Amino acid sequence: MLKTAVVILNWNGKRHMEEFLGKVIRNTEKEGTRVIVADNGSTDGSVEWLKAEHPETRLILLDRNYGFTGGYNRALDQIDAEYYLLLNSDVETGKGWLEPMQEFMDTHPECAAAMPKVKSYHEKGRFEYAGASGGYIDMFGYPFCRGRILSRIENDNGQYDDIAEVFWASGVSLMVRADAYRQAGGLDEIFFAHMEEIDLCWRLKHLGYKIMAVPQSVIYHVGGGTLPNNSPQKLYLNYRNNLLMMYKNMPRAERHILLLIRKILDGASAAVYLLQGKVSFFKAVFRAHRDYYKLKHKVVRFDRQTSRYNRHGIYRGSIVLQFFLHKGKLEFSKIRHFRNTAKR
Repeated sequence: MLKTAVVILNWNGKRHMEEFLGKVIRNTEKEGTRVIVADNGSTDGSVEWLKAEHPETRLILLDRNYGFTGGYNRALDQIDAEYYLLLNSDVETGKGWLEPMQEFMDTHPECAAAMPKVKSYHEKGRFEYAGASGGYIDMFGYPFCRGRILSRIENDNGQYDDIAEVFWASGVSLMVRADAYRQAGGLDEIFFAHMEEIDLCWRLKHLGYKIMAVPQSVIYHVGGGTLPNNSPQKLYLNYRNNLLMMYKNMPRAERHILLLIRKILDGASAAVYLLQGKVSFFKAVFRAHRDYYKLKHKVVRFDRQTSRYNRHGIYRGSIVLQFFLHKGKLEFSKIRHFRNTAKR
């Protein structure tokens, strides 16, 4: 059995693998650790390139695109390891990037998942949108990070270099115990892509586990490799999956009122898109809500309330309200009534 399997799920990402895979292999593979590529039915020559350029790398071939969720579930079912490290194909790694996370998890069995500091590949002095230095969530289901509040991204000046308990770890580089992954049921394939790692982390927290950010591990993420940030499809998946995630994981006593408020807020944002002439974005929000109602009866809810449920990392307020009160200049360290003091 491997100690750590670094698993890259590829879908038509040949250009990213050409740029980054060799460095990931050089900076990662050692005794007990192996880089594995799972291909989600690519048609861009990725598989042929990989076989020619990296024949030593294990390749798991899937017959079609199962999305981030289905692709990883099927690939991980074929891998025997203590830890899985889910890594995007558009990530640059440096020497020693993996060890701090692995060492932390080795010595903290209560930690089910961990993530590195995620910095921008294009602006290496700044955090990257998809994770920054650890993820949180507000009471209405809006995610944010140490180093990124909504659209506001901070420079990395070492201000979030402490190891900290967070609410979610980014799927850009997610290290998770294999047994905890299976215990939680893996990634929810209804999501297909987007928000799926937050949902997984929420389920792990229902089981009493901790999620940690270990910034001594650092990666550089390109971002927008599969769907660009201004894609109506990406907007649709984010809105739809956020509602499904809340419906699945919020305790019964608060679920209905908070979901109602969230739907009203979504309606307001859709109206803004329409006023701005962004008709495709308006339609994406409408489709997201329509499909949420179609899918919500298919998800498995965590209705049970137990003393094991770990709520650390939920901001009991509105991050959107705080953001606008600060005129879009809000930084994590300035959030009122919310400080992360859980250092490990």
